[in-house]
Amino acid sequence: MLNKMSKETPNATSSWQPPERPEWLRAFLTETQAWDAGAVAPLQADDLIATAQRLTGLTDFGADHWREPFEILVRSVEEEADLHLFGRLWTRQELILFLETRLNIEAEYKRHPEIDDEVINQPVFITGLPRSGTSILFELLAQDEQFMAPANWEFLLPCPPPEAATYRIDPRVPRAHDLITQAGRVAPTFRSIHEMGAWIPNECAVAWRMSFRSPHLAATFQAPTFATWLFSADQTPMYADYKRLLKLLQWKNPRERWLLKSPEHQSFLPTLFKVFPDAEVVMTHRDPVRAQGSVINLIGTFYWMRSNKPFNAQAYEQLLTPEGTAERLDQVIDWIEGGTVPSDRVIHSRYADLVEAPVPTLEKLYQSLGLPFTAQARQAVENYLSGKPKHKFGAHHYAVDRADRTRALFERYQTYFDVPSEA
Repeated sequence: MLNKMSKETPNATSSWQPPERPEWLRAFLTETQAWDAGAVAPLQADDLIATAQRLTGLTDFGADHWREPFEILVRSVEEEADLHLFGRLWTRQELILFLETRLNIEAEYKRHPEIDDEVINQPVFITGLPRSGTSILFELLAQDEQFMAPANWEFLLPCPPPEAATYRIDPRVPRAHDLITQAGRVAPTFRSIHEMGAWIPNECAVAWRMSFRSPHLAATFQAPTFATWLFSADQTPMYADYKRLLKLLQWKNPRERWLLKSPEHQSFLPTLFKVFPDAEVVMTHRDPVRAQGSVINLIGTFYWMRSNKPFNAQAYEQLLTPEGTAERLDQVIDWIEGGTVPSDRVIHSRYADLVEAPVPTLEKLYQSLGLPFTAQARQAVENYLSGKPKHKFGAHHYAVDRADRTRALFERYQTYFDVPSEA
């Protein structure tokens, strides 16, 4: 049981302020304030399921491990998230799309059972604290031709399966790009927090949404009933669904080695290795006090995109409080020391090193992975870095909790992984 922070304890969430909404959204919400939002954009599980089936002409969702979390999510969002009308419309569209994806994937496997014969060979997973450099490390490694990172668009619209001959010109890309960049138009400050686009490689938790077990969903809505269920759930079905998706994506567009990334893997390492036993995991490490302030801003912005409800971090202690973060980090150490996860398949990379000396840090990482850091990879990384100036979309400002309030919670983690303090 995670320790709850006292309501009187100051923390970084107390100084978080919602970003200003764009004029178009303010006008829409003002113009529709008298509407019956529940009638215009209903969120009931049975109706959403029937709509997805009608739109696809399909009825089989496959194994039903998705249904319980889906029903809990929809009920929790309806009763607790207090979505405004645009938030309800956006949520309804996304939930139907996730259901359609399940239906379409199941249909592809029925038509082509040979997809299941595909082998996911020694995938490399990047994980670590949110805002600890997982994204930039992911993007740098993705420049190497021996890796294949999933593009944002194919996670969102994977059916029909992408084909090698048309992968770069797939007609789904413009629609996917519009859907993917929606967040930046709803909250323009989001673009300074996280760059989005159809061809930017995205994280595994985005694909997990079709299983309705993704922590991304808990970070999208202030729906604590769903979050409570999620963080005590067995995530084996989610990883199994994910493996089926990767097989589908490489079936007609072969991948030499998948490069995958999500901070959430850090909480599920035993399950990851159970489903992907030959995986390599690269774990990034950054001062948790610094990362904490950044992730609070990220999740607060996510909530604000869909709701006027005040941000209550205390309801999301697993995600947001220093105590919850420290517990997850200590759990990783316990897994490594206790042999629950294979320590020789978990490689560690410090954020400070990557920022100060990216190319030498990558050289060392490749040595640990037992892979060549080729001339092609080196040149591609250097080109990428030169074309990606810091704060490309504006500076990302956020409050950082006073170090003396929380530093002691992370002493074991920082000592164990030799993580320097920033805040």
